[in-house]
Amino acid sequence: MLSYLVQRLASTILVMTLVGIFVFLLLHLSAGDPAAIIAGDYATPQQIVAIRQRLGLDDPLLVQFGRWALRVIQGDLGVSIFSSTPVSTLILQRLEPTLSLAILTMIFAVSIAVTLGVLAAWKAGRPVDRLLMGFSVLGFSMPTFVVGYCLIYVFAIELRWLPVQGYRPILDGIGPWFMHLVLPTVTLGLAYVALIARMTRASMQEVLEEDYIRTANAKGVSARTMLMKHALKNAGVPIITVIGIGVALLIGGVVITETVFNIPGVGRLVVDAISKRDYPIIQGVILVFSGVYVLINLAVDLSYSLIDPRIRH
Repeated sequence: MLSYLVQRLASTILVMTLVGIFVFLLLHLSAGDPAAIIAGDYATPQQIVAIRQRLGLDDPLLVQFGRWALRVIQGDLGVSIFSSTPVSTLILQRLEPTLSLAILTMIFAVSIAVTLGVLAAWKAGRPVDRLLMGFSVLGFSMPTFVVGYCLIYVFAIELRWLPVQGYRPILDGIGPWFMHLVLPTVTLGLAYVALIARMTRASMQEVLEEDYIRTANAKGVSARTMLMKHALKNAGVPIITVIGIGVALLIGGVVITETVFNIPGVGRLVVDAISKRDYPIIQGVILVFSGVYVLINLAVDLSYSLIDPRIRH
């Protein structure tokens, strides 16, 4: 286990290095000049050149990358070009809304999806199975922003049950905090529910055809015990895997969902930074997101031996 962990950590460092190189080159070689945006529409060429020199944007790409990489190694994600605020500070300021949305979405999606997947596998081929799988296909096919606007129209504008947009910190009270996150959570979670439910159904169906399940049925084991204790436990590895893989879907959906519902989270920070060509913010946030994704998948891999003792790393 120790050697496996060391190997995975080494591969994590390699992945993060490649991500950093790719993001840096993608941003700096694409169209757009942050110096021109800072200077404004009526700036002279001399003013733009002066801003580029002050920001170090006239240096060779290799020099810019080396300077940025050295700061990242030291834990410094850089300083925003426009606000002159450290990127780490900006991320921390926006972290609570994003974490709240992500955690609630995970809880909502996993609990609903696993339940639907187990039920669909148990009732395979019946109308309930077809209905649940049809729902999962629809949820995975609809774009996040379309789902969000539909939910806003029905539950916020027509029925007036929930707030349209915005976010309330948890310190303002659990009630307002939760009410402002209900629609974003459902919007972001639907595609995740569909993904996990389909994998749960497929994995459960395979396990339900095993001999020990038929033996349990013959001995009169209750359906609940058979499904939850025997079948689901042995079907857990593929389900946990798809939950880990779906984190990438979750991270991408956070950016869109926070934009639709005007939530001041890290996703909105990225969108604003892209529109302004604020390189340090974009690079810093993508690195953080990539690191979270890699670490979650590492944790998923390490959890296999806990779910199935037969697996040894």
